[in-house]
Amino acid sequence: MSDQRSADVIVIGLGPGGEDVAGRLAEAGLDVIAVDRGLVGGECPYWGCIPSKMMIRAANALAEAARAREVAGDVGDIKPRWQLVADRIRDEATDDWDDTVAVERLQGKGARFVRGHGSIERRQDDGGLVVSVEGTEYVARKAVVVATGTTPAVPPIEGIGDVDYWTNHGFVEARELPDSLVVLGGGAIGCELAQVAARFGVRVTVVEKAPRLLAVEEPRASELVEQALRDDGIDVRTGVGATHVEAHGTGGAVRLRLDDGSELTADRLLVASGRRVDVRAAGLHTVGVDPDARAVPVDEWGRVTDGVWALGDIVGHGAFTHMSMYEADVVVRDVLGQGGPAASYDAIPRVTFTDPEIGAVGLTEAQARERFSNVRVGSVDVATTTRGWIHGPGGAGFISVVEDADRGVLVGATSAGPTGGEVLGFLALAVSAQVPVQQMIDMPYAYPTIHRGIQNALKDLGS
Repeated sequence: MSDQRSADVIVIGLGPGGEDVAGRLAEAGLDVIAVDRGLVGGECPYWGCIPSKMMIRAANALAEAARAREVAGDVGDIKPRWQLVADRIRDEATDDWDDTVAVERLQGKGARFVRGHGSIERRQDDGGLVVSVEGTEYVARKAVVVATGTTPAVPPIEGIGDVDYWTNHGFVEARELPDSLVVLGGGAIGCELAQVAARFGVRVTVVEKAPRLLAVEEPRASELVEQALRDDGIDVRTGVGATHVEAHGTGGAVRLRLDDGSELTADRLLVASGRRVDVRAAGLHTVGVDPDARAVPVDEWGRVTDGVWALGDIVGHGAFTHMSMYEADVVVRDVLGQGGPAASYDAIPRVTFTDPEIGAVGLTEAQARERFSNVRVGSVDVATTTRGWIHGPGGAGFISVVEDADRGVLVGATSAGPTGGEVLGFLALAVSAQVPVQQMIDMPYAYPTIHRGIQNALKDLGS
């Protein structure tokens, strides 16, 4: 076999984490083959983090323009123009979904790029792993790193395979928005895109089978977001699921039947009901992973088995770009034998970029009470703090903290409000570093800021 068919490391999947691993290992002097059948950079720059936040920024600007009437004066007619957003996503964020620049960046670091579907096939007698890419075999002498991400989970609703539904990809790529939209799923993606659409004049209905939106967050956060969506004119239906969907006219229009007996019609259906892992697609079942696993089991260094590492969405610690980048750093250091801290998942930060933003880290109150015997909770309403009161319209939110009182440290927190994701930084550090609660109470906080409310929430612990 020629040298072109072997490498020290083969990386399968080039989202943010996989691309980072391939580039850094190549820069460290290893021979690296980087494989992806899709766009180098993955979901985040082309359909996820970057373009969606461009849309959210635009939608929030429209909302702020409307709020200006209450605090500043008449700003004239507000006329949403989706074309401006669509053009910016194409021209500034995605290069019209062309990854030439990303490929050149990766190759500039010394990695060899192979376009195609990569899958582990078998282990060589000498311990090397064979990776097949569209029928061509490559041997990894030292390591295979799998970072193949997830794909949209489509619920098993009767008829859904016969209709032209959107996932987040279709929404992000849309040159025009429909007049009406049904969103299946009230998680972070569903709530964010529903609010964007509504602020651009779309009649939106959100259908969530769970009892509340953002089911992984504190109940108060769910209530806050639901009220915000309703204030934007969105019809929110929780505790109800879809049982049947069918085409209703042309151009992607649908009719849905819900399990409460009601029906909905819309010009478009957006499926935002979670993500799924495909273990078999990457060949991980050939190295001992259950092919039906919902996440790939790894140790604290990202090791699946001897010579195989995995990271990112597929390992199940959060489908976030920042998690894949965090895990990429751990994997790179382990492959290179550099040591350093292993991965820790006690202080995972997450943000839902609705308006208001929902930032959270660590455990919810319910999770903490399952794990610790002495839990205290404190909170403050952002609107009652000085900065929240100054902010006025759009200033709804709260800061809550969850303490393991036996140790006197925070194990979770939520920061909801106009800058919820930014305020979260302080709280994420506190949970990660186990900063004593009393030390945080005693320190000075800049005035007047929203983050100053953290001190009030801490003082409320146990009251």
